[in-house]
Amino acid sequence: MSPSLGSPRLLLVPTALEAQRLADLGGWPAGSALVRLCGFGPLAAAARASQLIAELRPRRVVLVGIAGSYDPERWPIGSAAEFGAVASDGIGAGEAGEFRGPPALGFPQWPGDAGVPRIEDRIELAPFDAARAAPLLLTTCTAADGDAMAARRRARFSAAAGEDMEGFGVALAAALHGVPVAIVRGFSNRVGDRDPTRWKIALALGAARKLALELLERDDGGAGNG
Repeated sequence: MSPSLGSPRLLLVPTALEAQRLADLGGWPAGSALVRLCGFGPLAAAARASQLIAELRPRRVVLVGIAGSYDPERWPIGSAAEFGAVASDGIGAGEAGEFRGPPALGFPQWPGDAGVPRIEDRIELAPFDAARAAPLLLTTCTAADGDAMAARRRARFSAAAGEDMEGFGVALAAALHGVPVAIVRGFSNRVGDRDPTRWKIALALGAARKLALELLERDDGGAGNG
């Protein structure tokens, strides 16, 4: 199903905590986008995004929330980025150093058809500003619980700038519906750091909101969304 002419932009936020913090920071201007929760984790995000896209028929989907940074020197805690592509890690066989993803198994997550090409473990996004987009967001079913786990994932996806738990699910749903998707994430912590006392959630969401608003304002087709 293709989006209708003049249909709205759909802005998705994973969790109620993120949504409330974003609202406390000023929320979203009236008419900028339809704002909805997509749920926590790749499964809920994919199912909910598909449901909302079918119901609302948006012309673009934008996912906004927090993520971990694989390289805080390049992508500092408290900053935000949009991404040029999203990949999934954890769908496949084995674990740790023995893990094999869809390309190694020969089972694509989507085999491809006349409307949507084959999808293995990576989806190209439609960023508002491709020249400034971070190269890759890595979506996982479980957040890295330490440096060793983070390093293994980065070894499989060396271009990954950040780690989240919803991006690939939302992107897969959007791809199957033929709707472009952009992802903006604020970096709240270093990937593998599970001590929440060191996380900068408010700062990260503030940066993500600011960047998303700037990008939405630059989107020429933004008028008339409600």
